[in-house]
Amino acid sequence: SALPEKKMIFKGLTANKEDMNKLMLTPLIHYPLPGGSALITFEEAEVAQRIMEMREHTVELSCGELEELDQCRVRVQAVPVDILLPSTLEIRLTQSSRSILVSDLPSLDISKEALLDKLELFFSKTKNGGSEVESREFLQDSHQVVLTFTQDGVAEPLIERGHIQVPIGKGKYTIKISPCMSGDISNLQLQPSRCPRTVLLLGIPDVLSEESMRDALEIHFQKASRGGGEVDALAYVPAGRTGVAVFVEGTG
Repeated sequence: SALPEKKMIFKGLTANKEDMNKLMLTPLIHYPLPGGSALITFEEAEVAQRIMEMREHTVELSCGELEELDQCRVRVQAVPVDILLPSTLEIRLTQSSRSILVSDLPSLDISKEALLDKLELFFSKTKNGGSEVESREFLQDSHQVVLTFTQDGVAEPLIERGHIQVPIGKGKYTIKISPCMSGDISNLQLQPSRCPRTVLLLGIPDVLSEESMRDALEIHFQKASRGGGEVDALAYVPAGRTGVAVFVEGTG
C-alpha cells in the first residue's frame, strides 16, 4: 500500500502449456542524478570495480577556460550505483464486463481521432453486434484501442466472434477483438542490485562548460594509467541542475 501507482506493459511469448501463467517483466529503472554528478558506464565490469575501490580521483582539466592555475584539477568521488529490481511479482487480473480490446488495426494515413471515430461509429450500431459507446482510448504503446460500452452483455458476444470486418475509408479491414483485462499488483518484492559496469561520480564543481567537463571526465577515466578503461557511455549533470538516468536490462 506504500508503493506509488505505476503503469506497466507486459510482453510475453507462450512456448508451451507450462508457460501459460508466466509473464516476462523487463525492468525500466529511473535513477535521479543530482547536480554536480556524472554517470559513467565502462565496457568492462573490472574497470568499474577498480574505479570504485580507488574512491577519490583527481581529474586534470584544460586550463584554456580557467584563469587560475590551481583550478586546473578537481577531485571527484566515485561511488557504486545501487538500484532496486523486482524479485517477486504477483498480479490479479480482472476481465472488464463492458470493454473490448481492438487490435490488428490497419496503418492508414488518418489521425488517431479519425480512426477512433470510425470504430465508435461501427461498434455503436446494434446490427454490427454493438451498442452505445461510453468511451474509447487509444493505447499508444501497443497501437490498440479499448472501447467501453454503456451496457453490460455487449462485449462478450463480440469477444466470442474474435474477428470482425470494419469499413474504414474505401476499404474493409479485419480486426481482432479480445477481452480487456486490467491488472492489480497484489504482491511486489524488491531486491537491491548493484550495477556492475556503471559508476556515479559526485562533487564535480561547475568550472567548465558542460561539453568540456564531459570530455575531461571521459579522457581521464579512459586512461589505464589512472585505473580506467574504455568508456561505453557518460552523462554529466552540472551543478544547479538535476537529471534522470534510465536503466534497461543489460545496460548497467
